[in-house]
Amino acid sequence: MMKKLFFTLSLVWLNLLAGAQLQPDKTYMPGIAGIKLFQYGNQMGYPIITLGSTNSLELHFDELGTTIKNYSYTYQLCNADWKPVELSEMDYIDGFLQNRLNQYRISSIANVKYIHYQAMFPVKNSMPSKAGNYMLKVFLNGDTSKLAFTRRMLVVNNSVPIGVTIKQPYNSAAVRTHQKVQFTINVTSLNIFNPQQQLKVVVLQNYKWDNAITGKQPVFMRGNNYEYNGEQDFLFPAGKEYRWLNLKSFRFLSERIDHIDKDSIPVDVYLKPDLDRSRDRILMLQDYDGMFEVNCTDANNPWWQGDYGHVHFTYVPSGNQPFMDKDVYIMGEMAGNIANDSTRLTYNATKGVYEKTLFLKQGYYNYQYVTKDKRVKNAPIETAYTEGDYWEAQNTYTVLVYYRSLSGRADELLGATSINSRTFLKGL
Repeated sequence: MMKKLFFTLSLVWLNLLAGAQLQPDKTYMPGIAGIKLFQYGNQMGYPIITLGSTNSLELHFDELGTTIKNYSYTYQLCNADWKPVELSEMDYIDGFLQNRLNQYRISSIANVKYIHYQAMFPVKNSMPSKAGNYMLKVFLNGDTSKLAFTRRMLVVNNSVPIGVTIKQPYNSAAVRTHQKVQFTINVTSLNIFNPQQQLKVVVLQNYKWDNAITGKQPVFMRGNNYEYNGEQDFLFPAGKEYRWLNLKSFRFLSERIDHIDKDSIPVDVYLKPDLDRSRDRILMLQDYDGMFEVNCTDANNPWWQGDYGHVHFTYVPSGNQPFMDKDVYIMGEMAGNIANDSTRLTYNATKGVYEKTLFLKQGYYNYQYVTKDKRVKNAPIETAYTEGDYWEAQNTYTVLVYYRSLSGRADELLGATSINSRTFLKGL
């Protein structure tokens, strides 16, 4: 029965891969879990490195089962909108175009059996040679069509200084619920004849691309200083501090866990219901801006000794009533920071709650609930109805500046900086 199920899943995977456009931050192969890409030695470090530096990224992932497989990786250079560039790989990779993942370990102690793979890159004989957006592609048997998963990573050539501030909006409709990002870039090092065509800026909130703000133009150009400070530009709903979950142990119950069913493999972890927070005042809690950390107090090394569990989330809407014309999603790095079918909760009319089960490795997690209008294609995510929006919330904003020369064939990432809103929210 299991062989038949796996064969069916594999056929579905191959059909989807053949017919779909390649997407960043997507898992294509069944059985892949626990993917984590970060700055070397810092699980909370977003995967961005400086061109030509010795900076490294660290990749970890697991494949369920006990069969060791031959995985490799490569990079795909993309433009600012994450569409692949029309360049040969040799134009943006110095050295080998593919590299094998030679470091792996069979899980031990954990009840769920898996093979843990890890790597550090870039390596000296395979280096990105251009600044920009890169899609990391991990695949089987040296065949890039047998794709396991993709992940975003950034390579920046810091030649454009960026000065950023976070403001409370003047707009009366947003003054208590939003945060406004404004910034100035210095383009002295660039040859700019047409700013609208040659420059692109992107602002991320908590490293999420799902609600990134793009396509804005400078309001003022004072010599080589371009000011992006339009009152309606780069205006983000502030949300609240993320909810948290401590899954470092399956032996003991942390504060958010109701009970654990240890009779099954994987274990079933039932969390206490999450209540609607849209009308609650903000809590000044330190969070991880939606990221997660692989960690385990039940073993020495969480990467190959940490266990997995089916974690059952419950969201209780106001009055136990479903949202009209809105779907509810769970968001965070653990869920790919995207609202789609895999992260959508199901309403249980008998209990009056929304429910979702995720397969998670032991660690510490941040998450939140969001809504999207299901009547509108590509509707924005909303925190107002589930978490509430308060301008005092702590958020990390990242400003990315892309440049293309008049004869250029790709967007180069020439500036990147991140800053936390708490730095500018005085008196909190």
